Amino acid sequence: MNSLKIFGPFKQIITLQDLPLDGALSDNRISIINQGGIVVEDGKILDLGDYEQLLDKYESAERIILDNLNYIVVPSFIDCHTHICWAGSRTNDYALRVAGKSYLDVAASGGGIISTVKATREASEKELIESILIHASELLKQGIGIVEVKSGYGLNHKDELKMLRAIKNANLETPVELIPTFLGAHIKPKDFNGSNSEYLNMLLTETVPIIKAENLASRADIFVEEGAFSINEAREYANKVIDLGFEMTMHIDQFHSSGGQLAVELGCVSGDHLECIDEESISHFSNSETVAVALPGASLGLGMKFTPCRELLDQGACVAIASDWNPGSAPMGDLLTQAAILGASEKLSIAETLAGITYRAARALRINAGKIEIGSRARFNIFKTDDYRNIFYRQGKLRPRYTVLENELIKH
Repeated sequence: MNSLKIFGPFKQIITLQDLPLDGALSDNRISIINQGGIVVEDGKILDLGDYEQLLDKYESAERIILDNLNYIVVPSFIDCHTHICWAGSRTNDYALRVAGKSYLDVAASGGGIISTVKATREASEKELIESILIHASELLKQGIGIVEVKSGYGLNHKDELKMLRAIKNANLETPVELIPTFLGAHIKPKDFNGSNSEYLNMLLTETVPIIKAENLASRADIFVEEGAFSINEAREYANKVIDLGFEMTMHIDQFHSSGGQLAVELGCVSGDHLECIDEESISHFSNSETVAVALPGASLGLGMKFTPCRELLDQGACVAIASDWNPGSAPMGDLLTQAAILGASEKLSIAETLAGITYRAARALRINAGKIEIGSRARFNIFKTDDYRNIFYRQGKLRPRYTVLENELIKH
């Protein structure tokens, strides 16, 4: 079987090479290879450029000619914040919220995260794997090739490990790459007899050592918010987790201005949500390597304002966009639609929106991905259109016809 392949010809190839990680981006910064091709060998990009020239250069390569329609190519997308490992439903929560109850009100009355925790604890590891695979398949149809997946619905030693093992085993059964994050510090469960600090210490002394021993995750997260964990509790926990060799991210500034500065102070890889971020915290993000991750799915699901991406970008921050797909606050799970709506609301350029779900999202995960360049893994989406801007102009209705993930050509 020939491992050398040429894909093309394509009307446009959008490589996203040579674009900055931080700050505002105008569309004229994007370079386009017209009538181009991509040479792939053993799952990596060997070459790219003018299609006819590549045919002459690689005469022995297998030609992957899709048909005679116009196609454009962009990097496969990255969803850098999801909760797609869960059991149960939160339909009732949604009905209460649209009837006027706040997210925090619903949680205080026995709904919210706790109801998902109950269902997730009752589910078997096999059932959780099936749930993950269903959700990953839906994301793949959108052209998403890399997905971060959090625990955080077990909230005890046994079930947090069950979730992380389910994520690890699901990763073996899907072409989508799943990157696990330990979110035992989502909230303190009601059945834990102790303080917040005692619960966090239990995670550190009992659960984290097994996570390390079984290589279940190298990233950790904590929810900093009223009803979850305070800034001081988060600081102490995060410092200890970082000392143990984990990368740290944080749910912050979702309902109140709370921890934006803390995420930067601790050198977290990202601070996620930021709907209520204040001016001082924006300036901290703008002078750091901590990625600001906007979650428009939560804004849409809760009927609240979007993360102020325009201001963050204009002040020089690195802004990524993720779906936050979860059963409670962000049930849509449609990154393309959410990113397009966020872009329209926040007046983001096409370049900024595309960067937010590709190489800037990769930065939030500290991985090398999200661009089409020689030496990188072959991970790209093929859309039936003659202009890449239509991906966002159609606000999620235009989906990729094919996705290439290393050696696999996936038709949607």
